[in-house]
Amino acid sequence: MPAIPARWAMLSVAIFHGTDGDASMSQASVKEMAPRIVIQRGDLTEMDTDAIVNAANNDLILGAGVAGAIRRKGGESIQRECDAIGSIPVGYAAITGGGKLKARYVIHAASMGLGNITTAETLRGATAHALRLARERGLKTVAFPAVGTGIARFPIQECAEIMLQEAAGHLRDGSSLETIYFVLFDDEAMSVFERVWKRL
Repeated sequence: MPAIPARWAMLSVAIFHGTDGDASMSQASVKEMAPRIVIQRGDLTEMDTDAIVNAANNDLILGAGVAGAIRRKGGESIQRECDAIGSIPVGYAAITGGGKLKARYVIHAASMGLGNITTAETLRGATAHALRLARERGLKTVAFPAVGTGIARFPIQECAEIMLQEAAGHLRDGSSLETIYFVLFDDEAMSVFERVWKRL
């Protein structure tokens, strides 16, 4: 991954390497984490959590999809904060206030850049970095969408595998987070996440 400009240190944007797909965990560890990972269908923008995660582009422009919904409901202050941060590398994340949302913060996980392309590597990096930002702020709850499966059309099955691996690994390694929510847009996506989680 590219080096991060020094100016980002003030914005809590930092390098973080994910689990690189190594998600082999004992059944005991999975059972211990099970209550802390919640999979549900719902409206991400209505989540009353410490933070929600935006499926962002690396220019942090809140356009269509999840980002557009966050902008409409949270107000223009979120976009203004994004503008102040500027572009970030694909596979990283940045954090802003939550504006008028119930959530206090929005963590912008930039899994895609030019051409709206999300890869397994950028999704893994953006998810891991979003979790690290939540931990650095001492947050207790965070809610993710199925990042990359909308505009970027990343496969939902692979998305679930990557994001759940990262969430489980993050909790296993120690975190301020007590609960990580995955808030899915329909029953099909929710079923995929549930099946993947049961297999981990």
